[in-house]
Amino acid sequence: MLISIAYAHSFDGSVSYVIQILPLIVIFAIFYFLLIRPQQKRIKQHKEMVENVHRGDQVVSNGGLIGIITKVHVKSDMLTVEIAHGVRVQILRSMLAEVRGKNNLANSHTDKDAINAKATAKVNEADVLPPMIDGNKI
Repeated sequence: MLISIAYAHSFDGSVSYVIQILPLIVIFAIFYFLLIRPQQKRIKQHKEMVENVHRGDQVVSNGGLIGIITKVHVKSDMLTVEIAHGVRVQILRSMLAEVRGKNNLANSHTDKDAINAKATAKVNEADVLPPMIDGNKI
């Protein structure tokens, strides 16, 4: 017989378990420092931002609405936000994407009043052109 018989060597297997588990530990550490920890920081910052909103702050909602907080409801999660002159909506605190800063409500209302006064000024009928397509009235 030219082929020799190979015998399995017996040794303590604890080293092999550590070597097998080590890549899993490294992958978990990478996930923790690159994904989990930054997300927890972002959540903490958002929670602080939402808790510290006050009347007069300009905010952006997750839906893209930009407005000024006119009322903070203490007992509930609701905020009343003015998105246009006289147009107020209620949104949840958790739906705030950004707080842009403090606005002076008195100045913003007087500016809006002046703009609305110009917009609602009486217009002569002669100044208004009828709708046309290629120079022909519709």
